[in-house]
Amino acid sequence: MRVVGENILPGIYNIREALTMAENQGMDLVEISPTANPPVCKVIDYKKFLYELKKKQKEMKAKTAKIIVKEIRLGPNTDDHDFNFKLNHAIRFLKEGAKVKVDVLFKGRSIIYKEQGELILLKFAQALVEIGKIEQMPRLEGKRMIMIIASKK
Repeated sequence: MRVVGENILPGIYNIREALTMAENQGMDLVEISPTANPPVCKVIDYKKFLYELKKKQKEMKAKTAKIIVKEIRLGPNTDDHDFNFKLNHAIRFLKEGAKVKVDVLFKGRSIIYKEQGELILLKFAQALVEIGKIEQMPRLEGKRMIMIIASKK
């Protein structure tokens, strides 16, 4: 097997020689590339290697953006004042960088006003066109019509 590492002369050694070289330095022999011909092993401190690997993964996880989805619920017959009130909330959410899930809930027989619900959602999206973009067009799921708007940032 090919052996590499710090304070070691890189070369091809048999398994026993490589293990004794690692033990003499107080390190571990770790197989890096088993499919290579000959297989490649590295002499390192394995616990330190695992610690650094976890540290890197933690840093990567911290750098990822966390997506927040805020929900706003409307009715098929929502008045202008309520519409504007909820629109202001949506603007604030989008400026914070969150996604906004707008849904129209149809209660009882109000499901016959599907077109009216879709018009309200499209009007909502039109009012937010400068701040956000539609990620998912309005679609009916059971008694709800749902639309998702994402921030343009």
